[in-house]
Amino acid sequence: MRRLISSALDRFRRPKHRLDPTSDAGIAAQAFDQAFYLRTYPDVAEVGADALDHFTTYGWREGRDPNAEFSVSGYLVAFPAVAASGVNPFVHFLSHGRPRGVPPESPLGFRFDIIEHQQTLEDRLANLTSREISAGTADAFASALASARDGLAGLHVTFSHDDYSTNLGGMQFAIRREAARVAEQGRDHLHFYGARPWPVVRKADDIEALGVILNGRVLGAFLPGDIVRGLRQVAGAGSTGRSFAIHSLLGHAPDEVADILAAVGLHSGVFWLHDFASLCAGYHLLRNGVEDCGAPPADSPACAVCLFGSWRTRHTAGHARLFARLGLTVAAPSQSTLELWQQSTDLRAEAIVVQPLARLKLRRPGPLSPPGRPFRFAYAGLPVAHKGWPVFMALAFRFGEDPRYEFIHLGAQRDKTMPYRFVEVDGGPDDPLAMQQALEAADVDAVLIWPLCRETFSFVAYEAVAAGCAIVTGPDSGNVAAFVAEGGHGHVLADETSMATAFQTGAILQLARAQRRPMLYDLIYSALTLDLAKTPNS
Repeated sequence: MRRLISSALDRFRRPKHRLDPTSDAGIAAQAFDQAFYLRTYPDVAEVGADALDHFTTYGWREGRDPNAEFSVSGYLVAFPAVAASGVNPFVHFLSHGRPRGVPPESPLGFRFDIIEHQQTLEDRLANLTSREISAGTADAFASALASARDGLAGLHVTFSHDDYSTNLGGMQFAIRREAARVAEQGRDHLHFYGARPWPVVRKADDIEALGVILNGRVLGAFLPGDIVRGLRQVAGAGSTGRSFAIHSLLGHAPDEVADILAAVGLHSGVFWLHDFASLCAGYHLLRNGVEDCGAPPADSPACAVCLFGSWRTRHTAGHARLFARLGLTVAAPSQSTLELWQQSTDLRAEAIVVQPLARLKLRRPGPLSPPGRPFRFAYAGLPVAHKGWPVFMALAFRFGEDPRYEFIHLGAQRDKTMPYRFVEVDGGPDDPLAMQQALEAADVDAVLIWPLCRETFSFVAYEAVAAGCAIVTGPDSGNVAAFVAEGGHGHVLADETSMATAFQTGAILQLARAQRRPMLYDLIYSALTLDLAKTPNS
């Protein structure tokens, strides 16, 4: 922890006035960032208060942070003894380093906490349907289509569970790539998603508005019947040059999807396996949200004890209805995803294809870690349980004082209970390489990718390897485990105990850059449906 203090001294501005070095203000001044404080808390600047004096007198008690890397509230949550003492947590950190010991956890582990706070699908739907959605008319929809590039002659239609243009995630990023390729071809792209974020497939009598995006512009929400009527007014039934891809059926009713496609003369298209929603309402295949289930038979005892079990038959029946009405090519982003899907369903596809969402292109040798530098172990992404954040936290708290290791979190959202280095990375639509570049700049040795669920395709895994990092993952991580094992990109460990042992013994240090001599890669992203050998209906 002293190394963090030392590095902070070079980064943060020292106040110009002389201070007693033994006072709280004198100690805090070592790493206090005045510019950050005034920028983050403009009310302090407005009254003309001295930033350091304000922080040491009032600010820390109000939960204000002294710099971008230290969280006052996070430190106090993580270390209750410091909170009980009444001392300034930043002063305590600079004077003593992080306290030894691990913050208290549930005696049954974080998975029990997830189950205890799990919300049933019935409750989620009840909360969802209480929101009002204003829907436009068929004429309004037809009028909005007048802005199409080519009069919908080369229309490409997609369906998913949300607005890909504003939400972040692997599926959303993939659809953006597909949309970009459609635009390059001079064609129109029409996207539909549930205006309210349904977590399941809808039945025919669950009438809901759909959000509509045309060529990247949100048109509003319209009822499916009005969408069909509007399309018939404008598009006609000719299908030559048109295509479609279903990225997710969540929030959609199967017959509505087929009717919308029929309105523009489409019957054959692509169904993507971005997740396992076609196998279960629990589309991550996590029993009660915490344990990989592997999609057992629907009548098995394993389904009977799962909160998704009673919804599974309804959910799979909806997908069966879709496959019965359309001629679908199933596209999987990885071989491991396709193999599990084929083992677990009797849905009949017209064709099956594996299309990775990205590939690696060799760039040059990567830098080696200098002698004596601690092993940098990182978590990349949002700090959420199903992606393995609690596992990373447990390692960080257990080995954070070990001089062999340094723990780093890179992501768009900070967990304030994590008193270690945080690097903000906002990989939005305009900066798809942000995480790869941040990992490379931080000279990270290895990244933990320990999802509770089977990943169909992990962009983070590819970004990490492209940046010269190794990957540490578990056997149930789906595409991640396969990617690591096939490419020799790190370690696939048996369980969390094995991982802790690797840190305790130092075996994990085999993944240090100096030991591996990593390569750097460029990421070549797929345009998904547009990269398939033959586009349906073309």
